[in-house]
Amino acid sequence: METYYKPEDLKKFADVAEFDGDLAKKFFEYYGAVFEEGALTAREKSLIALAVAHTVQCPYCIDAYSHDALEKGCSEEQMMEAVHVSTAIRGGSSLVHGVQMMNHVKKVSM
Repeated sequence: METYYKPEDLKKFADVAEFDGDLAKKFFEYYGAVFEEGALTAREKSLIALAVAHTVQCPYCIDAYSHDALEKGCSEEQMMEAVHVSTAIRGGSSLVHGVQMMNHVKKVSM
């Protein structure tokens, strides 16, 4: 099946340097530093990345961090719980913006 997102393109991520090597180098240095052990473990960061990947709906990131989380010892249950956390935040974000609508409706209805 032909899709817009091609899994094999994930392996080409570093190829973005082809059009601007200096900025790509800076990004990949930053990216690498972010995922180093720090106050959070690499495993915790992988679960966060997996949740964010679902929130921003990036199929490449979902594939990459599903694999990464498994490699770092995360269980399927932990990974799904991370996805549910992202779902709750995304849904809650939409819902809380309902206050904006309510404020506007009250203002124009008066």
